[in-house]
Order: sequence, then C-alpha cells, then structure tokens
Amino acid sequence: MIRKKGDLLFFKNGELRAFLEEVKAKLKKEIETYEPNYILNVSEYDLQEYLISKYSIESPKLIKKSLYLDGPYEVDIDVSQDLSGFIIDRNRTVYIKGTKVVVVIPFSGDGRLFYYTPSTFVEYPHPPRGEVKESEVHLIYELTEHNSEMLKKEYQKDLDKIEKYLEWISRDIDQFNKDLENYIKQLISQRKNKLLKDMNLVASLEIPIKRRENFSTTYSIPPIAPKKPKINPPQASTEPFKLEPTLSLQEYENILEILFNMSIAMERSPKVFSRLKEEEIRDFFLVMLNAHYEGQATGETFNFTGKTDILIRYEGSNVFIAECKFWRGEKKLINTLNQLLGYCSWRDTKTAILLFNKNQSFSSVLEKIDPTIKKHPCYKRDFNKLSKLNIESVFSYVLHLPQDKNREVILTVMAFDIPKNAGSS
Repeated sequence: MIRKKGDLLFFKNGELRAFLEEVKAKLKKEIETYEPNYILNVSEYDLQEYLISKYSIESPKLIKKSLYLDGPYEVDIDVSQDLSGFIIDRNRTVYIKGTKVVVVIPFSGDGRLFYYTPSTFVEYPHPPRGEVKESEVHLIYELTEHNSEMLKKEYQKDLDKIEKYLEWISRDIDQFNKDLENYIKQLISQRKNKLLKDMNLVASLEIPIKRRENFSTTYSIPPIAPKKPKINPPQASTEPFKLEPTLSLQEYENILEILFNMSIAMERSPKVFSRLKEEEIRDFFLVMLNAHYEGQATGETFNFTGKTDILIRYEGSNVFIAECKFWRGEKKLINTLNQLLGYCSWRDTKTAILLFNKNQSFSSVLEKIDPTIKKHPCYKRDFNKLSKLNIESVFSYVLHLPQDKNREVILTVMAFDIPKNAGSS
C-alpha cells in the first residue's frame, strides 16, 4: 500500500484567475499611492519597466534532471481504514511500522502557483499531493511494503500530472504577462491625465491655493512574489510639477519630414550646396521651417547653456532643437550630442542632429552612427515610433538630460550624402 501525504496541489488555494486579479488590484493600488508630483515627473517608460519587472510572474518549471530522494525514514502508519487488511475494529487506531520516502523535484519560477487551479484542467481521480518548500516540490509517500516498482510508477504518474497542470498554468501566466504592459500603461496614463486635468481645473479658477503642511510624500513597495531580487522604483523629483508646452509626436514627425525633404533636395543638387558652410546650410532649413511655422524657427538662438543651430519656440518655451553638422568622425558626433543636450532645458524633449557626409564612404558613416550614440552615458533605449521616416539613414533614440534621468529627450539623427565630386567643405 502507498499513501500520499501533504497538501492537495493545484486546488488548495482556489482559482488562479482570482489570484491574478488580486495581483492586478495590488498593482493598481500601488500606482494610486504614488505621490502626484512623482507620477508627473518620473519617466513613464522607466516606471512601466519597473512595474512590469515587479508584477510579471514566472511560471514554475520542473528541473527533473536534478530530482533526488530524501529517505527512507521509518514511520508509524495507521492502517485502521485499510480495507485490504484484516481489521476487526476500524474505530480503533492501528499502527504498523512503515517507510516514508520523499521524492524532491527542484523547480524554477513562482512556487505559489502550485496551489492554484488553472482555467483549463482535468480533475484526476487521484490528484498529486505534496509540499512546496522554497524552490522544491516534495512528493511524500508512505509505504507498508517494500515495492520499488510500485513506488516508481506512482511518483512518475504524479510527475506527469504535475507537468500537465503546469502546462495549463503556463498558458494563463503567459497571457497575464502579455497583457500586463498595456494594463500598466493604461493605469499610469489614466492617473497622469487625471492629475493634469486637476491642475488645469485649479488653474482656471484663478484662486490662490494653500497647500497642506506635513503632507506625506512617501510610499511603500511591498514585495508580492518570493524569490525575486529587490527592485527599486525609478527615482524622480517630487517638486511641484509645472505645466509647459510640449511638441506632439505628430508635429515632431512633420518637422523631421520637412528637414528630410530639404536634405534630399541638397543631395540631388550637390553643386549648389557643396561649398556652403554649416551655418549657411542651416539657413536653408530655417527658410523652409519658417514657411511652415510662421517665423517661429530661429538660428543661433541662446537657449539654456549655449546656442543652437535650429530652434522652434512656442510662447517663450523651446519645443524643438536641432544641430546641423558635417560628419567628422565618432568623437565629433559625441561632442555634437553633448552640445545639443547642453542646450536642452527642462521641457526640451524633441531634438535632431542633421549629419552631412562629404568625400567619405556613406555606408561606413551609417555603420558608425548607431554604436556611437548607444555608447553615450545619456542613452536609454531606441525609439521606434516614427512612422514616416523608417529608412536606413534615419536613427531615433531616447536619451535623458544629464542633470535628470527622468527628463527624456527624443533624438533623431538623419544622415545625408553629398557626392564626392561635389567639392569639399
């Protein structure tokens, strides 16, 4: 006779669906407890990545190659209810000496999921029982006779059942993790939009507001899953958030398209532009931009810590900054990027570098741009949301300002080739 001991796996704590709803509720609660200025000042992308890392769940996977036995141990086994034995009084406890063997299977992933029922399952007549300890599943068997073949068949059947349940659980978890990113984006966006509407509502009243003193700006980040490394939320200023105009992504693309089309015209007419200096090339772009933006594009305009080639202002705020440069190697490109970031102030989030190549292999120049930008200490990630300029010679990135990692700068580098026979600068 073999008896299984331990908890009823995959059924003890109820439905997995309910557990995942609890996780989402904790996530929503955390976002709601963030101090308003933190939400408004923090990088949305960084906060999203932090929350995805924190709340995503790893499905358990058995590591069967590391399976081992714990035991044997001598134990007392109650056989009063054993119908195969000759017991006169089954109301009286009858013990015999037996043997306990524990089959231990290490696993990776979240051990809590061994106690939840997936959305798809088969209710086996004899479901597996056991205990989850740290990163191991312990299948506990008590035997009244020494029958190794019977024990082997029993734990192999339990292993097969456990793996089938984990397969069903993995489907649910994969879907949960897949939906998590959009769910987090939606929650952050809703909270941020609500706070911005609150600020606009208050501003429209034109009534002085007295802030509450001793208002707590702290929040706690309780761990929701065991065996995960400690994760800290992105740091951000909790200073009062100031509303300032920003350039929409659509308008940013329109500006880039104007610049790109002008540069294509230069490529097609090299004799006209081959002898021009950077400042003179800049002036051609300003003419085109001012034709579209009612004279709001200016050159050599002082901005924050220096002057830039092309600047678009709106109601006193800088919303677009660009640099025009000839390609003179990776070091000069880094210097240009440092120069551009130095011009950026608090809300300068849309930028561009226009690179003009003369008398060098254009393909070689294109190969050097991407790794050069990615080596810069302010580089954060690639930017893949430009739909109009998805071509080989246009590169887009997200960087942060040197003085604040939460203030993200979108940088687009556009490279253009002036044929070798067009002259030199």
